[in-house]
Amino acid sequence: MSSVTALPEPELFVAPAVLDIEASGFGQHSYPIEVGFVLPDGETYCSLIRPAPGWTHWDAGAERVHRISRQTVQVHGRDAREVALLMNERLHGLTLYCDGWAHDYVWLNVLFEAAGLTPSFKLDNLRALLTEREAPFWAIVKKQVAIEMRLQRHRASSDAKILQRTLMRLRAPLPGPPS
Repeated sequence: MSSVTALPEPELFVAPAVLDIEASGFGQHSYPIEVGFVLPDGETYCSLIRPAPGWTHWDAGAERVHRISRQTVQVHGRDAREVALLMNERLHGLTLYCDGWAHDYVWLNVLFEAAGLTPSFKLDNLRALLTEREAPFWAIVKKQVAIEMRLQRHRASSDAKILQRTLMRLRAPLPGPPS
């Protein structure tokens, strides 16, 4: 009688919380105009942010990318404090990941400084979650996921969903050889 050794259970990977921020441009005087996130359970949030006093920089090139006009954020954006309070409430104690950490970290701090608050959550670089095996495939898998999702707008919550699903796709078990 031969004994069968059971294979170890694959490690379950829980979807990370992911954050994305759209901004008025790049550089020293840019500021967040939209924040979006997706939680591990798939719940999403997105809000435009009305420029705080002193937030005046606007880059037409950035507007062409995110397609959010200065007038739209002025009219439809929420107050920075309102957005920061909501984020602290919904994200308390979590670590959120982003793909543009150097920019998103700065814009998040600009938002919370304007609100007079400190984030109750952490922000980390999504690249830190990638293994050496996964990293080379990130760009191509991200493009495939974006095409499959057929999202019509380049918005913060849509981008966060794409990032989260890309990581989950990279973590999914590979199919076995054809039989």
